[in-house]
Amino acid sequence: MKRSHNSCVYKLIYHLVLVTKYRNDCLTSEMLTWLESEFKRLLEASDCDLMEFNGESDHVHALISLHPSLAPANLINSLKTVTSRMSKKHFGDHLKKYYWGTNALWNRSYCLLSVGGASLEVIIKQYIENQDRPK
Repeated sequence: MKRSHNSCVYKLIYHLVLVTKYRNDCLTSEMLTWLESEFKRLLEASDCDLMEFNGESDHVHALISLHPSLAPANLINSLKTVTSRMSKKHFGDHLKKYYWGTNALWNRSYCLLSVGGASLEVIIKQYIENQDRPK
């Protein structure tokens, strides 16, 4: 879906992968559901869209559509910072088993891939949908 803004038409779709700090298997199904809603809320506040979201116990995948005025690195930094802090508030007792004295949920690194073309979008969307989500 192409979107327009003032004097431009754009379609900026990215596949984002975030890995938990130390690659700990700390994400539960409940946490993934909460993370999905937080990603959606934060992205919508920046005039972006969460197209697909899923994950496993140690990482998440998100297919996102970004607004052209945003720098992807800044948006990702914001997503990681806010979800780390908020997850400590919502799931602090659970996360204490994995993280002592650190506020970081996510590894400092991330993977961001641009996605183009209808067939590739469908393939990546299916890949994200088929992640082995914890029970």
